[in-house]
Amino acid sequence: MWCCRLSHLQSRLQDLLRGRVTCWALQQPNFKSLFPLAIHWHHTASKSLNCVWQQHEDHFELQYANTVMRFDYVWLRDHCLSASCYNSKTHQRSLDTASVDLCIQPKTIRLDETTLFFTWPDGHVTRYDLDWLVKNSYEGQKQKVIQPRILWNAEIYQQAQVPSVDFQSFLETKEGLKNFLQNFLLYGIAFVENVPPTQEHTEKLAERISLIRETIYGRMWYFTSDFSRGDTAYTKLALDRHTDTTYFQEPCGYNNYDRAVINTVPYDVVHRWYTAHRTLTIELRKPENEFWVKLKPGRVLFIDNWRILHGRESFTGYRQLCGCYLTRDDVLNTARLLGLQA
Repeated sequence: MWCCRLSHLQSRLQDLLRGRVTCWALQQPNFKSLFPLAIHWHHTASKSLNCVWQQHEDHFELQYANTVMRFDYVWLRDHCLSASCYNSKTHQRSLDTASVDLCIQPKTIRLDETTLFFTWPDGHVTRYDLDWLVKNSYEGQKQKVIQPRILWNAEIYQQAQVPSVDFQSFLETKEGLKNFLQNFLLYGIAFVENVPPTQEHTEKLAERISLIRETIYGRMWYFTSDFSRGDTAYTKLALDRHTDTTYFQEPCGYNNYDRAVINTVPYDVVHRWYTAHRTLTIELRKPENEFWVKLKPGRVLFIDNWRILHGRESFTGYRQLCGCYLTRDDVLNTARLLGLQA
């Protein structure tokens, strides 16, 4: 292909040299079509920063801090942090994203020390710090260290000997709260010990890490086996593995008891659902995947309903429990404020 294009160009140049100028205006070669790559690639390197960038037809490529990053041009224009595009006091965007041309390309790009300058077709200039681009790029996010989650069964958890956190340490020290949240993020469950066995102290404990979510069960629920709410939880019957509030618009998770009638899919899909349900149930009921805990007054258990299912065996006698639902965003935000990657 390149040989043909070069021959075509050479033929046009020979025509020009032979005096065939009258046809030049009509037959002027399209240099953009002859060399489509040459005019779109740009390359600048800063030896001190070890920074290389290239301008492609539909994206910008940057190699910096041992990371190869690619940015869509609309994304770059949309994330401009100039005073006319971004309110630095509210940290909110002023630019109307819908006004950005979806085919936008920068007119020029230049690197000055640690800052990249993009000049757009309307003359607007966007400045980007190289470290900001690394931090906020897709490729940079993939390299970001996040709080690990441990996949565990009963044996792994018991061998880990995860310590509980004392009530006073939980309430009064950042270290105690951070240790608790670190365990909670790692395993999806965590314990607090020596809590005065009252609803008020349990509520105080919960408010240390999150707003309490108001539900149809109230702010704090307090129940015994009196069937006062027409729910199996308010009986002495066993409860299979489940999470709560699946009937909410924003449910905590999966619940085998509160399933509505399955009437939104045809019969063949329904049968596949039951097959998958059977596979999941068998796995959940394996003894090695069960961790049995005997709750006692003064011991509070936190459960991540997005990770851990809970249940109970049937019982005799009389017992009382209190608890509440927390907002996930607030729990994770508390962890981040303490330096945890949540």
